[in-house]
Amino acid sequence: MAIGSKELRPTELDTFENERLADELKKAKEELFNLRFQSATGQLESHGRLRAVKRDIARIYTVLRERELGIRATPAPVETATKAKKTKKADKPAESTEAATAEEN
Repeated sequence: MAIGSKELRPTELDTFENERLADELKKAKEELFNLRFQSATGQLESHGRLRAVKRDIARIYTVLRERELGIRATPAPVETATKAKKTKKADKPAESTEAATAEEN
């Protein structure tokens, strides 16, 4: 079994967009810094967490690099339900104004 965060599995990293991967990388680096600081001061309780965070960082870097090289596909942007509703609402008034101008002419 792989050591690391359950939310940062390679299959789940595939679904993240590059911006989200950059955010996760930043969080992991901050956590690694805090863990190293705790280790230096003797306050670290879980030494295995250091290894897990390092592996998470490596996984993120791997996914980013594979996307750069074209080995791994970047996920298509997912349209949320709210965006779909907004576009449908925006389309309806445009159609009704076109119909109204056609009736006037």
